Amino acid sequence: MAAKSNLRNMALCLTAVCLVCSAILGLVNKMTIEPIAAAQKAKTNATIAKVLPEFSGDVVPGSVNVAGVEYSYYEAPGAGYAITSVVGGFNGALSVMVGITNEGIVHNTSTLSHSETPGLGAKCQNDAKFLDQFKSWNPSEKTLLVKKDGGDVDAITASTITSRAYTLAISNALAAYNEIVKNVGGQNNE
Repeated sequence: MAAKSNLRNMALCLTAVCLVCSAILGLVNKMTIEPIAAAQKAKTNATIAKVLPEFSGDVVPGSVNVAGVEYSYYEAPGAGYAITSVVGGFNGALSVMVGITNEGIVHNTSTLSHSETPGLGAKCQNDAKFLDQFKSWNPSEKTLLVKKDGGDVDAITASTITSRAYTLAISNALAAYNEIVKNVGGQNNE
């Protein structure tokens, strides 16, 4: 005999389905939380290794506030700091990790995420000509602005806004580095 369709039966059935689905989602979350965290940590460590000179030991995470903006960073013993900088690009947030040596030189950069236009601004993630110019960038010898604005950075063709945002992200990371060095009593050899 089939159950009679009424509001009470429908509410009980819906409640039971919701409880079963919630239990399944909770179980899946519990099973995947550690592997996801491990994968994220491995990705972060690989990016840190890409933007800083070779180092040994574990990185030490931290954060610093510069002009009301919070920057997260990782200190690598003997190598420097990997600082995450997020700025507004052409289509949204542009997140860049900048490796800065203990001498205040940009060792390398890596685009963490962006929402730039495919084929144009998205080149900030993989255009070697654009990205390689930031390797070993000494801010005391070069101006961190696109050439159109009087600086030394060659912009991505047809993507001046993204190029400006990328250089701003690096500039902000350098400001964060200066604040970190000031706070830890280190020496900034500019």
